[in-house]
Amino acid sequence: MAIRVINKSALEINKRVAIGVAIPFNSTDVFKLNYTTVDQMKSNIINFILTNKGERVLNPNFGSNLRKFLFEGINDSNLQALEIKLTNDIQNNFPNVTIDSLTLTPLYNDNAIQLSLSLSIYNGDIQTIQILL
Repeated sequence: MAIRVINKSALEINKRVAIGVAIPFNSTDVFKLNYTTVDQMKSNIINFILTNKGERVLNPNFGSNLRKFLFEGINDSNLQALEIKLTNDIQNNFPNVTIDSLTLTPLYNDNAIQLSLSLSIYNGDIQTIQILL
C-alpha cells in the first residue's frame, strides 16, 4: 500500500513554536508570529523589498533599493527597470521562490506605486503580496 509523505519543513513539526515575526507590525499584541514557513517567507520578501541596500548591518547587499526608484519620478521606463530589478533580486536572494507575476501600478494622484507580487513558495502554493509604496 502506498503511503503519501507530506512535504513539511522541520520547523513546522512543533505547532507551538513560532518560526518568526510577521510583517507588517499591525497586531494589537507586541508582535504577530508566523507558525508556517510559507508565511515567514512572505514576511521575509516584504522585509527585503522595503529595505535599502546598506541598511542591514553585516549584510550590505540585502535589500532592493526601492526608495531610490520612487524619488526619480514615476514613468514607464522606470517601472519596467524596477520590475526587472525586483524580479532578479528576489530570485537571487530567495532560491525557493518562483515569481509568477510582478506588476507595478502607478498611482499618479497619490504619488505612489502599488506593487502586486504573485509567487510560488516551496511546494507550488501560489501566494500574493500587495504593497502600497
